[in-house]
Amino acid sequence: MTQELVDLRNSILEGRYQDALTLLNELDGMSKKATVRAIKSFAIRMLLHLIKNQLEQRLTNSWAASIRGSILEIQDLNLKENQTSYYIKSDEWDSLLTEAIEVAIRDASVEVLEGAYSPFQLSNRVNRPEVMAIAQDLLSLIYTHSALELPEKVDEKLSHLAGGETWKEGRQ
Repeated sequence: MTQELVDLRNSILEGRYQDALTLLNELDGMSKKATVRAIKSFAIRMLLHLIKNQLEQRLTNSWAASIRGSILEIQDLNLKENQTSYYIKSDEWDSLLTEAIEVAIRDASVEVLEGAYSPFQLSNRVNRPEVMAIAQDLLSLIYTHSALELPEKVDEKLSHLAGGETWKEGRQ
C-alpha cells in the first residue's frame, strides 16, 4: 500500500490525474477488501460460538461475550466513513456467512464437547440453516440499533437460545 501512495503522490504532482484516479480506485478496493476480511473474521468467531451453543445446548458467559463482541465489532467495521452506508448491506450476508460457517465448523471441532468430534463428524451434526438464521437475526440488529443499545438487544436474543434462560438467570 505504501508504494501505491507514493505512485498516487507522483501522479498528482506530475499532472497524471487519470493515473491518480485509477490508483485511488485500487486503494479504495484494497481498503474495502481488508474491511470485509475483518468482518468475516468476526463472523467466523460468532458462528463458532453459535455452533457450540447448538450442539452443546447451553450458553456460557464466555460464549455470550464472544458473540456480543463479534456483533459489536461487525457493526463498527461495517459502517462506512460517511456514517450512512454499509460495506455489507442487510440483504447481502448469505455468501459471506456461507463461507464463514464452513471455517467455523472446522474451528469448532476443536472446542465442541472438548474436541469429541472431527471436523467431518461435526460438519454432519451442525444444522447449518438454523445457525445461519440465528446469525442473520443477530446481524440484523446492527442496522436498527445504536452501538449503545446493541449489547442489550444482542443479550435479549441470546437469552432465547438453548441454555439462554439459564444463562440469563446466572445458573450456568
